[in-house]
Amino acid sequence: MNFKIFQKDPNSKARAGEIETAHGRIETPIFMPVGTVATVKATHQRELKEDIKAQIILGNTYHLYLRPGTEILNRAGGLHKFMNWGKPILTDSGGFQVYSLATSRKKSEDGVRFKSHIDGSYHMFTPEKSMEIQRFIGADIIMAFDELTGIPAEYREAKKAMRITHNWLERCKIWLDKNPELYGYEQTLYPIVQGNSFHDLRKESAHYIADFGAQGNAIGGLSVGEPEDQMYEITDLVTDILPVEKPRYLMGVGTPWNILECIGLGVDQFDCVMPTRNGRNGMLFTWDGVMNMKNSKWKDDFSVLDENGKSFVDSEYSKAYVRHLFAADEYLGRQIASVHNLAFYLDLVQTARKHILDGDFAAWKNSVIPKLKQRL
Repeated sequence: MNFKIFQKDPNSKARAGEIETAHGRIETPIFMPVGTVATVKATHQRELKEDIKAQIILGNTYHLYLRPGTEILNRAGGLHKFMNWGKPILTDSGGFQVYSLATSRKKSEDGVRFKSHIDGSYHMFTPEKSMEIQRFIGADIIMAFDELTGIPAEYREAKKAMRITHNWLERCKIWLDKNPELYGYEQTLYPIVQGNSFHDLRKESAHYIADFGAQGNAIGGLSVGEPEDQMYEITDLVTDILPVEKPRYLMGVGTPWNILECIGLGVDQFDCVMPTRNGRNGMLFTWDGVMNMKNSKWKDDFSVLDENGKSFVDSEYSKAYVRHLFAADEYLGRQIASVHNLAFYLDLVQTARKHILDGDFAAWKNSVIPKLKQRL
C-alpha cells in the first residue's frame, strides 16, 4: 500500500491524498460504506460502483466468520470474488462486535470466548484467529485485534485494555509474518489506538502505535456514546502524534458534521452504519439538512428528493413518493433512502477534498456544518 498527500489545508490539519492498493486507488478523505455480511445493506454492487461511487467498502470479520464461513470464502477466492467487488475492501478485526456481546463473552489475556448470536455456539477469537480469518477474507486493509472499553470507564480498566491491545498487536504481526497472503496480493495491517477518554493513555497508545511503524493507523474506541466535543478533543490529541505521512482511520464515525470536523483534525478514512441504518428508518441526510421521510409534511411535496444531490434517486423520485413508500412499508423506500444517504456521504467527502485542494477547507467547513445539522 502507498499513500501520497497532495495538499494540506492552511487553516486546519485536513489533507487531500491518495491510497493505492492492489484493487485500486482511494482518494482521501474517504467514507467507506459498511458491508457487514458481504453486502452493503439495501444496495446493489452496481449502485455502489456507478451511482454511489464508493471507492472502498468494509467487511466484518466476526459476521463473515460465522457465515458464510472462511471455507466458503476461501473456495470463492476471497471476499472480492465472492461478492463481485473488484475495488478495495477493509475488514475490521471483530473486536468491536465481541465487545458488544457483553452478556455472552468472557475475556482473558489470550483472547475472547463468545457465544454466536446466530445459533448459540461458542467460539474463541485471539489475535492469531482474527488474522487467520482476515487472511481468508482477503481484504486489502486489515485491522489488528484490539480490546476496547465503553466511555466512560474506570481508569484501571482502560489502561488494562490498552496494554492488552498493544500486546495483541505484536501477536498479530508475528502471525502475519509467518503466514503469507493467500490470493497473490498484499494485505496491509492497521494497528488501533485505544485509551478511552484518558489523555495520558491516548498519548501513550498513540506513541506506541506510531513507533510500531505500520503503513496506516486507526483510532478506535470513539463514537460509543461520548459527547461530540470529547470525540474531537481525543481525535485532535491523537492525530498530533500519529505520523503525518501515513493514513489515519477514525473507526465508526459518524454524522456528516462529525466527519467534516474530524477531516479538519487530520483524519483520512471514515466508516459508519449511519447512512444505511438511518436511511432504512426514513432519515435522509441532505445538503440542506436532515429529513424524516415518515413525517406527514412531505405527503404532498412533489419536489425532488434533494435538488443538490448527486445520486440518480435524488432527481428521479419526489419527497411525496418516498414518504408514501415508507408509509406503505415498501422495501423500495429503504433502498432509495440507503442509496441517497451513501451517495450524499461520498459527495460530502469528495467536496471536502476539493476544498482542501483549493485551500479553503476550514472556512467552507464552518459555513456548511450549521446547514447540515438543520432538521427540515
